[in-house]
Amino acid sequence: MNKPKKFSLIPSEEKALLVAKWLDEKQGGELVIMDVEKVSSVTNMTIVVSARGVKHAKALADYVLDMCAEDNVEFLRMEGQQTGEWILLDLNDVLVHIFLDELRGFYNIEGMWAEAPRVEFQA
Repeated sequence: MNKPKKFSLIPSEEKALLVAKWLDEKQGGELVIMDVEKVSSVTNMTIVVSARGVKHAKALADYVLDMCAEDNVEFLRMEGQQTGEWILLDLNDVLVHIFLDELRGFYNIEGMWAEAPRVEFQA
């Protein structure tokens, strides 16, 4: 007898768009989705989103984790939840960077992946 799959198997881009929808529902700002599969050995998709403050950043991260559990989407780990200035969510093939507005430009994740194609997201 086959065991049921632990996590839903959805393509990376579809997962990134789903996570972007969740972030948008909670007013995540300046959402950018990058297809880094050809330029990264770590992940397939990277999402960068801005938060208005520490509480907002933590709320965005918590909401994504809650929705992952609800929709059976794989979640590996989270970093930065303590300070809330830069929270990294590792969803295996999708990485989510939640930045405070004032720190996003300093770390410039989009610039680091400038050659990666952007994925259009309609809110």
